[in-house]
Amino acid sequence: MRFYAERPARVVLQLLADLLAVGWLVVCVLAAQAARELILGLQGPAQTMVDAGGTIRGAFDEAARTAQQVPFVGDDLARGLSGGTGAGDALATAGREQLETVATVALGTAVGIVVLGALPVLFVWLPLRLRYARAARSAVAVRSVDSDLLALRAMTRLPVRRLLKVSPDPAAAWRRDDRAVVHGLAALELRSLGLKTPKTPPD
Repeated sequence: MRFYAERPARVVLQLLADLLAVGWLVVCVLAAQAARELILGLQGPAQTMVDAGGTIRGAFDEAARTAQQVPFVGDDLARGLSGGTGAGDALATAGREQLETVATVALGTAVGIVVLGALPVLFVWLPLRLRYARAARSAVAVRSVDSDLLALRAMTRLPVRRLLKVSPDPAAAWRRDDRAVVHGLAALELRSLGLKTPKTPPD
């Protein structure tokens, strides 16, 4: 694969496009991290519930232990206070479930932002870069040995207005093997890819 051209102007444009693509991905990742942190900030009330549940459970456990020391009715008092312990556990459990829900939403949001942000890179930038790399590799492989193939590629790939600058009838000239036109079309194809033309065109 040849990912970059040989002509400086084209290389600068390619590097700029690559940097923009990478920069866009970095921005998406940073945005995803910021969104995740923002959503995780909503865990505050849930954490308060967990702490409150633990505090309530601890208070009722302590009260139950103290009540057990009361003569005759201590066990009954302790059993009555056990309901408060259960309430503390329920409150803490509800808080932990909310914490897990918020964490899941935060992670899903972050992943969604990264995936959606990466779509333009994956479906626009990357295919264009791979298509260029394949075309440039093929052109470099044949430019010193086969002008005809490059000329044919130029006629099938480039706009007609550019072909007409080489010859009023480039297809007819190519069919009758007009070497000047063939070399001109081949050079046009190479320039369109940002590649240098050979000093001595192949016959």
